[in-house]
Amino acid sequence: MHPNSDVASPVSADPELADLAGRVREGVGRLNWRMRSERDPNGPGPAVLAVLSRLYRAGTHTPSELAAAERLQPQSLTRILAGLTERELVTRTPDPDDGRRSLIRITPDGLAVLREYSIQRERWLATALESTLSPTERQLLKLASELLMRVADA
Repeated sequence: MHPNSDVASPVSADPELADLAGRVREGVGRLNWRMRSERDPNGPGPAVLAVLSRLYRAGTHTPSELAAAERLQPQSLTRILAGLTERELVTRTPDPDDGRRSLIRITPDGLAVLREYSIQRERWLATALESTLSPTERQLLKLASELLMRVADA
């Protein structure tokens, strides 16, 4: 937004590109919301899954690194880590380089919880793709998914 204006700056000088950006954002956002809504209501919440996913993807972290990476308040992360440690989904060990810090790692049980969550979402998505899209549309979506990953990595 401009400092003294109620009108937002255009997304792009190219109206077609601006429209595409809006459509992709809307589609990805709605699909993400829908997939999250398909999760087991008795399963781990989004913040817990984010912490487990971060530990799986990026490896061992200190609590401070986890809080910063996931944009969590330290108090919130403390509660999450206590629950994960109690359920043996993560381990907490002293940092050999700095005894005041601890290192958090995902355990095999934590990985199993994360995999089950992913399987549930992918099962729902596969069913939705099969019932909603033609084989040709599924091929187009496969190409689009590859393009989305390229954009995400840009």
